[in-house]
Amino acid sequence: MNAGLARRLEAYAQLMRLDRPIGTWLLLWPVLWALWIAGEGHPPQRVFIIFVLGVVVMRAAGCVINDFADRDIDPQVKRTRERPLAARRVSPHEALVLFGALIAIAFFLVTRLDPLTIKLSVVGALLTVSYPLMKRWFPLPQFYLGLSFGGWGIPMAFAATLGTIPRVGWVLFLAAVLWAMVYDTLYAMVDREDDLKLGVKSSALLFADLDKLMIGVMQLMMLYALLLAGRSMELGAWYRAGLAGAALCFAWQQWLIRRREPAACFQAFLNNNYAGMAIFLGILLDYTFRG
Repeated sequence: MNAGLARRLEAYAQLMRLDRPIGTWLLLWPVLWALWIAGEGHPPQRVFIIFVLGVVVMRAAGCVINDFADRDIDPQVKRTRERPLAARRVSPHEALVLFGALIAIAFFLVTRLDPLTIKLSVVGALLTVSYPLMKRWFPLPQFYLGLSFGGWGIPMAFAATLGTIPRVGWVLFLAAVLWAMVYDTLYAMVDREDDLKLGVKSSALLFADLDKLMIGVMQLMMLYALLLAGRSMELGAWYRAGLAGAALCFAWQQWLIRRREPAACFQAFLNNNYAGMAIFLGILLDYTFRG
């Protein structure tokens, strides 16, 4: 392969964060929770494949449009100054073309599903596109992130599986929104000083010295919402064990952020992957070993 083309493809992959799959996993776990609960342990294969691919594509599209919106801010932040757009390895025009291609792929995938899910996907796409603007004026952009990336796949998963969105679907949606606020607040704590200088809004700045407390409250609220969802679906001991595993992860995250050190806050952010995995394993094992 031509060396120049290889570098260009590598830059595109980095722009889509394909080299950093943690974000994809954090978006995928709530979708898997919803698919397994909606399908009572046996989600339709076609729906499963479409949603997994859809999460990968929409996360990539979200990263591209986010970096496009932040192309003049990222060069001023140590953690983000080497991103392809910030480092000028990819032009804004190229980024928009790539974003359009990813949205087209996502649209093709969702058209394989039912009309209700397609309608919900339009709302999700609008939330995704508008999210980068929230950091300019909305004091709690992490909440908006939860609505768009973190949770909107849940009602879509129920709609695609059942043709409707039951109450448990909205309870799971609430849990996913709270979880996104938890892990993105941890992420925002890493950039707190830079965001303060640049005037970028974040929950870490809004919560100030109450940040650890607010994260803890949201973690407890998320676990309670998941407990209610489990009771509604009569999930048993395996599910509760999964929630206990997530609770242990949350306790570890609180320990990590006790001094608010940026590197430790980032480790706490990454640890949420294990929390989401524990919850999914609890759901999976509960349905697997049902009598």
